[in-house]
Amino acid sequence: MSEIFSLAGRKALVTGGSRGIGAATVELFARNGAEVAFCHYHDETNADELVRRLESAGLRVHARSCDVASESEVAAMASWAEDRLGRVDILVNCAGIGGDKAFTDLTVPDWDRMLGVHLRGTFLVTQAFFRKMVERSYGRIINFASQLAYKGAPGLAHYCAAKAGVIGFTRALSYEGAPHGVMVNAVAPGPVETELLMGLSDEWRAMKKAQLPVGRFGHVDEIAPTVLLLASQAGAFYTGQTLSPNGGDVMV
Repeated sequence: MSEIFSLAGRKALVTGGSRGIGAATVELFARNGAEVAFCHYHDETNADELVRRLESAGLRVHARSCDVASESEVAAMASWAEDRLGRVDILVNCAGIGGDKAFTDLTVPDWDRMLGVHLRGTFLVTQAFFRKMVERSYGRIINFASQLAYKGAPGLAHYCAAKAGVIGFTRALSYEGAPHGVMVNAVAPGPVETELLMGLSDEWRAMKKAQLPVGRFGHVDEIAPTVLLLASQAGAFYTGQTLSPNGGDVMV
């Protein structure tokens, strides 16, 4: 791959990195030269397998568990990441949960957990590293939103609200980061074949697939290159942007 996409010498942290888009991002970053740490939520089996596979290829990867909605766990994870990596140049906030439920059936704990992981988690993890990025005059922060932040969807009021919040947070923080060399952007995928998508009802998935111009859901390897773009020198002129690989979902 062109040197403009190289992450040689960079140190990256990916939340939600043991599976799905997060795991694809961890691998792509590592194969393009970064040393990568990632966290997961009690997913040791997948995390250990990913670390073993990448280390067997001579790549440097580290993993630990963290609930990104917990202030104390994020603080401990941030300390661990800086100890392992020395610093964090690139942060990818990819941790997420799913689940559809009619608004009339939503509970306060449903709402709080969804916003806790997606929005509070993005805030807590970003805040743990943002100041030091500013002090070093370099950083790349990539937050995961969703095409549904724009479109909305039945049964996903809590998810859509959380992801819309991520986009607003990204735009606002970009104003504070860019003058100091810290570029803050987001990725808003359309529906992708992940465990999160598989956790939605059969009816919801059938409805969504029928809407897509491409006639299929995306694959994680079709999303991770967008993250690499924003993390690399190729994306140096992007800030406050939300890129959306979505299979035409934006047109529906």
